Amino acid sequence: MNKGDLINEVAKIVSSKKEAQAAVDCILANIAEALRNKETVQISGFGSFKVSKREARKGRHPLTGEEIHIEARMVPKFAPGGALKEAVK
Repeated sequence: MNKGDLINEVAKIVSSKKEAQAAVDCILANIAEALRNKETVQISGFGSFKVSKREARKGRHPLTGEEIHIEARMVPKFAPGGALKEAVK
């Protein structure tokens, strides 16, 4: 399923595809904004999104094998909730 498929599914419940797209875009934008502000987003029964710091480390260039330095950075993480885990089981 991609974003277009999700919009089509939401459109079956709301009155139009335009409203469905606005709703999906709003949800995704709010999740991204919360993560940008280093907040945790918890959706009961689905899971939680949070930001985690990935420490600097050494790696290897895949083509040359040369050792490179990889900078520290913030990365988004998702932890599935119990209901989602059960649904996938």
